[in-house]
Amino acid sequence: MMNLWRFAVFSLKQIAIGGRGYYAWLLFLGLLMALGIFGVSQQVIHGHIVSNMRDPVPWGMFIGTYAFFVGVAAAAVALVVPGYIYHWKPIKEIVILGEIIAISALVICILFVMADLGHPDRFWHLLPVVGTPHVPSSMIATNVMILNGYLVLNLVIVTSSLYRAFTGKPQDDKLFLLLVFISIPAAISIHTTTAFIFNVLPARPYWNTAILVPRFISTALCAGPALMLLAFQALRKAHSVKIKDAALFRIVDIVTMVMIANLFLLFAEVVTEYRSATHHSVHIMYYFQGLDGHLGLRGWAWAGVACNVVALLLFMIPATRRNFVTINIGCVLTIVGVWVEKGIGLILPGLTPGLLGEIYEYSPAAPEVMIAVGILGVGALVFTVLSRVAGPLVLSDLEES
Repeated sequence: MMNLWRFAVFSLKQIAIGGRGYYAWLLFLGLLMALGIFGVSQQVIHGHIVSNMRDPVPWGMFIGTYAFFVGVAAAAVALVVPGYIYHWKPIKEIVILGEIIAISALVICILFVMADLGHPDRFWHLLPVVGTPHVPSSMIATNVMILNGYLVLNLVIVTSSLYRAFTGKPQDDKLFLLLVFISIPAAISIHTTTAFIFNVLPARPYWNTAILVPRFISTALCAGPALMLLAFQALRKAHSVKIKDAALFRIVDIVTMVMIANLFLLFAEVVTEYRSATHHSVHIMYYFQGLDGHLGLRGWAWAGVACNVVALLLFMIPATRRNFVTINIGCVLTIVGVWVEKGIGLILPGLTPGLLGEIYEYSPAAPEVMIAVGILGVGALVFTVLSRVAGPLVLSDLEES
């Protein structure tokens, strides 16, 4: 009990004490969250009518960004496999940070689901015993259950790892390794069930394809590690944590290989739809070339593809794949490209044209943007707090025992 108390005091000190830059960062995140709270208040008072979502397009920014961050949460497996399956030490040393990013992304995902519900009090319907989640017949309820289970699993892994580091106990005991290995199929399952929410809808031919599941996994293993690369470099500069260049370069290699697969799957999907040229192809045509004068997504579509292609080239060319300036540019392009592919190119073309052939061009309203910004602020705060504790314990020399 004394160790638990000392660990709690140490963690609180790490969170509460910092320099001017740290406090300025917390103030900035507080402003983002305040903006989000204002957006939520507008939605609670007036309902979803304050958003630009309508009957033809009932899913918008919330679900699109949710799909993106589920991939970020699942991407922790990109560190667990080389770290604990192949015992590559530079990656193994930073697996805990990957799990922290997964926790932050999962918090973001859950908040986006609650925002899309319109009223947070409706969330209890998805809870077992209290509500009626209808698992496994309801794919949405199944996904929410797996999502929360993966969150609990990562919280246990992170907190136990930090506590063991604080007390000087070994990390690689049987129980810890068991939890780490369970996290591998769990990470794949959260993104697989998210893909199933879309591709089991036969009335939506744009989503009703088996290739959607591997596309979800490939985008996850592109954007997630790219975000990790940026976050790890920020931690090295802000907190002087010890992250080896070799570990970061290996993550670049992972992103490179998966990006090739991702672009290949996208190419296969486009060729199949355009060459078949059935009435179901109208959705992908609307996305890439517009339809009946409606060109709202065409620019996004080609910009997203361009971002991914340029990022791949930066990661493949020897002169740029080991230069942190070009690596960071490639990471930003990857994140933007995958967000466009999943946040925009997945949701909106699947709903447009509607089942009756109508075309409603959706763009997020101000309250939607404010809520999204606030939720991202919460996720950034979770990552900041957990990494403040993890830095001196796992990646630096701990001065106090």
